[in-house]
Amino acid sequence: MKIAVVTDSTAYLSPAQVKDNNIKIVPIPVILDGSVYDEGKDITTAEYYEKLRSAKTFPSTSQPPLGEVLKLYQDLANEGYDTIISIHLASTISGFVQTLQGAVGEVEGARVIVYDSQITVILMGELVLTAARLAREGVDPDEIVRQLDALRATMNEYFIVNDLQNLVRGGRLSNAAGFIGGMLKIKPLLTFDDDSHKIVAFEKIRSLKKAYARVEDLFAETLSQVDYPIKAWVIHANDPEEAANWRDELAAKFPEVSFEISYFGPVIGTHLGEKAIALAWIRDLQK
Repeated sequence: MKIAVVTDSTAYLSPAQVKDNNIKIVPIPVILDGSVYDEGKDITTAEYYEKLRSAKTFPSTSQPPLGEVLKLYQDLANEGYDTIISIHLASTISGFVQTLQGAVGEVEGARVIVYDSQITVILMGELVLTAARLAREGVDPDEIVRQLDALRATMNEYFIVNDLQNLVRGGRLSNAAGFIGGMLKIKPLLTFDDDSHKIVAFEKIRSLKKAYARVEDLFAETLSQVDYPIKAWVIHANDPEEAANWRDELAAKFPEVSFEISYFGPVIGTHLGEKAIALAWIRDLQK
């Protein structure tokens, strides 16, 4: 049995992680001032945020060309892979999963499993890395999916954003009513709803300091309820200094947890806006 693992660029894995685990990345296009850039290929994260500040039009994203993805699948099948596990950003924020699920029957010689991560960014990246590790260990594809389901159930994330307009315009926020007015002094707290898996506005917080404190309370509540170790990330949209400061504060408050820093690249940054920040966590399978 030979299993290939595919994901999209919003997993925000490092080049070393991609290479060492033989992961295939499908870039997601982002459109800025009429120019189309493949995330992670045509534009770096730093370049994107610099262009975003002077953009004349509202940025947007689109699905990758289906034909290119199917060609990738077919090439993998021709290389001898009999199973392809393709893990992608939540179907509630992109129609990419549904598009792939409707087309994989065209691939000859390999079974393609299209997996909805129900999330994005580095949490999805962790699912991808886990799938790659299990594939190397010779685990059966259906068992890999079962283990991914179990790991997916342990993840959570809270976003602190400066402005909801990007999410509202892009149709990615399901309960925007009541959160739009009077935003100047409000820090909206967002999360993925456990039942619908949609991005929802969770609470309105009066300051960044209070928003951090509220997220830390929610994190502490999770730690008190689970019977397994947790790993966590501070994720930022072009604000590495702020992310490092919060990471250090969290590490001091929760010394039993491993904290790392990740980022919102162009595609997710398009919807959250620059300077957004989040705390994300998942079960630590390495402990």
